[in-house]
Amino acid sequence: MTDVLGVSGVVEADVVVVGGGPVGLVVACELAVRGVRVVVLESEVVVSGRPRATTVHARAVQCLVRRGYLGGLVEWGPGSGRFPASGGSGAVVASGGFDRAGASDGMGVPDPGGVAGRSEDGAPGGVEGFATEGVGATGPGGVSGSGLGSGVGSGVGGVGGGVGFHFGGIGGLVVSAPGVEPVAVMKCEQEVLERHFEARARGLGVRVLRGCRVVGVRQWRGGVVVTARGAFGSVVCRGLFVVGADGARSVVREQGGFESRVYPATVSALAGDVRVEGGVLGVGWHRTERGWIVVKEGVGGRLRLRTVNCAGPCARWRVEPTLEEMRREVSWIAGREVVLGEPLWLSRFSDFSRVASSYRRGRVFLAGDAAHVHFPVGGQGLSTGLLDAVDLGWKLAFAVRGWADEGLLDTYDQERRPAAQRVIDHTRAQVALMRPGPELEPLRALFVELLAGGGEAGVLASMVSAQGTVLPARGRCRGYWEGRFLPNVELVTGEGRTDVIALLGEGRPLLLLFGARGAGGGFEEQARGWTGLVRVVHCEEVAGLECAALLVRPDGYIAWASGREGPAGVLEAYFGAPTHPHTPASASTSTTASTPAATVAPVRAPTPALASTSTTA
Repeated sequence: MTDVLGVSGVVEADVVVVGGGPVGLVVACELAVRGVRVVVLESEVVVSGRPRATTVHARAVQCLVRRGYLGGLVEWGPGSGRFPASGGSGAVVASGGFDRAGASDGMGVPDPGGVAGRSEDGAPGGVEGFATEGVGATGPGGVSGSGLGSGVGSGVGGVGGGVGFHFGGIGGLVVSAPGVEPVAVMKCEQEVLERHFEARARGLGVRVLRGCRVVGVRQWRGGVVVTARGAFGSVVCRGLFVVGADGARSVVREQGGFESRVYPATVSALAGDVRVEGGVLGVGWHRTERGWIVVKEGVGGRLRLRTVNCAGPCARWRVEPTLEEMRREVSWIAGREVVLGEPLWLSRFSDFSRVASSYRRGRVFLAGDAAHVHFPVGGQGLSTGLLDAVDLGWKLAFAVRGWADEGLLDTYDQERRPAAQRVIDHTRAQVALMRPGPELEPLRALFVELLAGGGEAGVLASMVSAQGTVLPARGRCRGYWEGRFLPNVELVTGEGRTDVIALLGEGRPLLLLFGARGAGGGFEEQARGWTGLVRVVHCEEVAGLECAALLVRPDGYIAWASGREGPAGVLEAYFGAPTHPHTPASASTSTTASTPAATVAPVRAPTPALASTSTTA
């Protein structure tokens, strides 16, 4: 299908996704690959090439690889979990070294038609993260270095090479991933990701309507109505559900009546690509008694600057920044005159944070920046949103196709909202560490020791990479494995060697039966009521997995492990009461679908009535 820059009329779909960024497109892919009809409404006419996020952290990489969405960006082999030094299509893989050219995310982008990089409530809008690997921090007036550490760890599969990172500007943090997994950090421009995911979505039959600005979202007891305006008139999309992945300024959030928990801004920040005369600013993190200046190499001889002024929030945050304002800010923080010129773009942002009080209201869902925003230290915004997309995508598809009860949809909020709250909490903690006052020197010194100590730093690394996430259990008897992520272990089956990534490519839950204990435990018999939905795999025992059987969700998390109860209770909690064999469409993303998703017998959306729960803008 081709871009639709302006269209009028009525579009029927099962799910309407508002927002054609990486988050919305991954949701669309997860739906379409399972036979759900999807339309994506995106206000931008073309994919934006302006600087945005570039960091995808370990757990997001791991989930996307299991669903087959990083093919062509990174490469791996069954059972190896190894990636090359760089991927195709512009992706750069950071697996254990420090590449100065791709070392850090910038912050801030110009926002055509509005205040650069800002939303109306002060939230970051299209702002990249402080995701600089290998940085260090010094005392007032000092210049940071770029030292690296080396990570060690344990667990199934061992630990691969680590990536030097930071926590609140303090270097020494090492983010690692199990050796059987992809990289701990993937560097890829958001523009590349968007084009990649959009091509995948279109190949699966998703209809992507560009140049369509959503102005109305209504829901009633049987469906949703979304109204958008394009170049040639209005578009009315009718479906069963709507997903708001439309960013910090989300129309879906506002019109859906979602409340939020808000943390007002306490610092002001600027960013831009500019020329710096005289070579007075070196690449790295510079902390003074007034704030921070972060410098990385830009394009065309320019430097990408980001400033953090800890004196307080900007009273003029609605006003687009100027070169003169940037010059004054840099000079004030540096304590000496710095001459800037020839800006490519300028932006302002802050540590304003927000998380929606619920990610679901009836038939309306939020994902990505529409659900949560935070200070972009650590570059976690994109990864958090992509994890939202994977979690919501398979659950919503199962509900639409009738393979699960509606209660499964409530687990999206229960799992992803606490994860976003954790990100907000520890980014706010990092802002506190970045404050330059001398009263914080003992705390910073303590963190320097903790990061150098190894074990304590692992806790911080697991937060930044989201690898410490443990989901709530759905069964009555929780053991160690329930809610944890299954590493990409090699599995030996009757058909040969494979691994978890290969098996989850179909997008179906897996019941793994290990050795004689798994085959003779009666687990397969208990799962017969979900035959066709759950794939049963007999394999040899795996060292480090001290259990006879595991039930693995499509996103790689373990739903059940053998112990005091069988899998039937958890299967029913996730997918409803046992019935006749399910016959789901293949959810494999390893190949491109040759026919539109709408041909796979989707649930059709009923014609909505006039009643609604919100008004049209």
